Amino acid sequence: MYENQSLKMKRIAIYPKDIMIITGKGESYSRKLLRKIKTHLNKEPHQFVSFEEFYQYTGLKSENVKQL
Repeated sequence: MYENQSLKMKRIAIYPKDIMIITGKGESYSRKLLRKIKTHLNKEPHQFVSFEEFYQYTGLKSENVKQL
């Protein structure tokens, strides 16, 4: 199938479910926060928000969050 099956892709886009896990908040809060981040970063609706952009916006440090 693949030549190198040990190659593991790391996800860079954050989704509402990820925000729910990180913050402990509900789905609607997570969706609203994602929209606020996109607005703040002047992103269009079809564009993704990266984990790094999320951490910068919220002031969280990535090393304090366990790998999802």
